[in-house]
Amino acid sequence: MRYGDPVHQLRPLQQPVLLPADIPPGVEWVTLPNGIRTLAYTHPQPHPATEPEPARRAEPVPRWARTTALLAPTVGGGIGAAGFGISYAAPGVLAMAEALWAAVALIAAGALAPLLLRAGSARAHRGGPVQHVTQNITATGLFGRATGTLNNR
Repeated sequence: MRYGDPVHQLRPLQQPVLLPADIPPGVEWVTLPNGIRTLAYTHPQPHPATEPEPARRAEPVPRWARTTALLAPTVGGGIGAAGFGISYAAPGVLAMAEALWAAVALIAAGALAPLLLRAGSARAHRGGPVQHVTQNITATGLFGRATGTLNNR
């Protein structure tokens, strides 16, 4: 079989014939924008003179608005609690800051002390001879009197 055979050619579709009595309520013949007439469900338009307008239902609140409304007190309470905690912690934080500065000064002094001592001892060697002082202390017993000698060379 080839593509052009009569079996593959399109045949017109037979539409069933509907009588107006066979059309259910709420269904009407409508013409689509491309010109084809078809049956479709339609919403009946109320007649202003005969039918009153139905009462409007309140629109539901969007989900994001409900979520935001529920989260607002929680977030506000958390911010309030944080501020309360910071107010109690402020003196301790200030004390820790002072202690931190003292630790920094101690570290800096420890790093600079050897340099300053070396510079000071170099000046002392240039000035004159170095004096050695020795001290000998002896004591007998737990509560004995201590005696000592001092040698200055």
